[in-house]
Amino acid sequence: MTTLKERLGQGDARKAVVRDACEVLDLEVADKSGLSGVAIRGAYSIVKGIKPGFVADVVDGLLDDFLDALDPIYQEGKAAGQPANKHLADNADRVAEKLLSITDERAQRSSRAVIRKTYDKLRPSAKKHVVSAAPRLGQLLERHAP
Repeated sequence: MTTLKERLGQGDARKAVVRDACEVLDLEVADKSGLSGVAIRGAYSIVKGIKPGFVADVVDGLLDDFLDALDPIYQEGKAAGQPANKHLADNADRVAEKLLSITDERAQRSSRAVIRKTYDKLRPSAKKHVVSAAPRLGQLLERHAP
């Protein structure tokens, strides 16, 4: 059985996944409303302003770990005959915990104070946002690893 990282973690497939993941992130941020939405959009704007291509670089840097973390959930959905978007949505809490454990560790290691400070401000509400993004993330996997 081929892993997600083997299928999506190299060459043109990787470039396409990083590009689409950035689009998913943009859509998720744009969908946020209310005061928390304002805070999230503001923080995302700060992060995007660090340097051109920064978000894509971060996504690319996290991709291998994310693919490794998502692979068992993705594979169990495939074994059950479920599309990735449905299975990831049905298991959104697990997806969020796996992905956030990676970003928590990376944020703590960041040498950029603005990244750590922004992450720490947003982390308390992060799980609900990752949970809400699970269907789009599943759609991304379905597109690239049918």
